[in-house]
Amino acid sequence: MFTWLLVTLGVAFLAALFPLLSVEIYTVGLVLKHPEIPWWLIGLVIAVGQFGGKLVYYYAGRGHVRLPQFLHRKATAATSAADLAKPPPQGWRRYWHRVWMWVRGAWFWLRDKCHAHPYWMLGALACSSLVGLPPFAATAVLAGLAGLSLRSFALGVIPGRFLRFSLIAASPMMVKHWHWHWHWLHWLHIHLPFISH
Repeated sequence: MFTWLLVTLGVAFLAALFPLLSVEIYTVGLVLKHPEIPWWLIGLVIAVGQFGGKLVYYYAGRGHVRLPQFLHRKATAATSAADLAKPPPQGWRRYWHRVWMWVRGAWFWLRDKCHAHPYWMLGALACSSLVGLPPFAATAVLAGLAGLSLRSFALGVIPGRFLRFSLIAASPMMVKHWHWHWHWLHWLHIHLPFISH
């Protein structure tokens, strides 16, 4: 069991760094393969691993890790003028260009708002860590940009991730339990039809 918990910690850490990896699917597979591992322990291990992985994003927001170039606002008026001089894209590229410009504008608006109100960020971070909206990776970066303390970052991430993955880990047993109750109610309805009236 200890070995699987260490593997789970590693998977959670890597999935936090590379959001294309699905720790949710891994969690369900782990529970089905090893039902003897307590669901709350799986949730706790994944929460710690996810927190560790998202620290990279948090420190990127604080400036300790370099962000990708597309997340930086263009600094000079010359580059902005050069961008304005470019002809607009045509066809389907025009649509995706508009979507990208909207997303980029929303990113900078949210970044400025979070920087102006750091504790507003805590609620957004907790919501993101629980349900995944706004996107968790972006919210972790914004928490660093907003100057949220490491303690507040942990307070926003760990409980939400623990609750999310504890529920996912417990879900196969809940479905099995509901399935058993459904068969029991179906048997009662067939053999004792007066109960349904």
